[in-house]
Amino acid sequence: MVSESERLETAPGADVPRKGVLRRALDSDLLYSFRRSPLTVAAAVVTVLLITSALACDWIAPHDPFDLASLNIMDSQNPPAWVSGGSWEYPFGTDDQGRDVLSAVLYGMRVSILVGFAAVMLALAAGVSLGLLAGFAGGWVDTLVMRICDVLLSFPAILIALLIDGIARSLLPHDRQDQIAFYVVVLAVTVLPAVQFARTVRGSTLVERNREYVQAARVIGVHPVTIALRHVLPNVAGPVLVIATINLAVAVINEATLSFLGVGLPLTQPSLGTLIRVGQAYLFSGEWWMILFPSLALAGLALAVNLLGDWLRDALNPKLR
Repeated sequence: MVSESERLETAPGADVPRKGVLRRALDSDLLYSFRRSPLTVAAAVVTVLLITSALACDWIAPHDPFDLASLNIMDSQNPPAWVSGGSWEYPFGTDDQGRDVLSAVLYGMRVSILVGFAAVMLALAAGVSLGLLAGFAGGWVDTLVMRICDVLLSFPAILIALLIDGIARSLLPHDRQDQIAFYVVVLAVTVLPAVQFARTVRGSTLVERNREYVQAARVIGVHPVTIALRHVLPNVAGPVLVIATINLAVAVINEATLSFLGVGLPLTQPSLGTLIRVGQAYLFSGEWWMILFPSLALAGLALAVNLLGDWLRDALNPKLR
């Protein structure tokens, strides 16, 4: 009599070892597509380098640009180290207050990245919830949610952000505006990405809710919320991930635009947009480094994240495989 273990060992395919999770990930089509694209690899390296440098600025920045006790006005407007008159103590030069530009860029980029991540996460939660609700509920709920989205999409993103920022400033006491400026900016740059998430998820939900597995779940009495979260949501995750990646760059740019216009983060919490606004005042007087390096950091981060988003969109599209 053959035992159960012997039967399994002699079964067809029993000699093929089961792949581990890591091995399956390394052999996936997504990683293969990533390795085959040198531009995507370079964009990923730049993105990781910039984000890591920004988040670790407390340890790698040469100076603390916001420690007033360490600033020396005699060191103001020093050029970069490789320019005549520069010093390697300040590799990218100093600004009008004597702050190290390299350190200011690292700290400012951290603020911009935190705003971008917070805005994308908030938009993801709100947009996916509304999209699932509109797609599953249908009827007047779907109509109401989509008409609100259509109205919001008819306005430029920066105009809606300025409107939200203006309303918040008019309602809040003047002495508390700087304290909660970060949260106001996050809310201001969240609205349009949330609309994009909602429209995308709603369209995918309308397709998925008529599939056989959803109908089967309804027949056996599964709650609609469980169906939406456990069965439909994983199948619409691909487009959501692409939108989240691209909107991270959009959120960082929108925040920089608000700060450049003077309605974003205060000077006590400078982002890349704030540094660009300060450097722009000294551009025509010859201190070009004050605006150049924050601008390069912003452009490099946005370009690298957008390239990753474009690759992810193509990699997750089954028609392009």
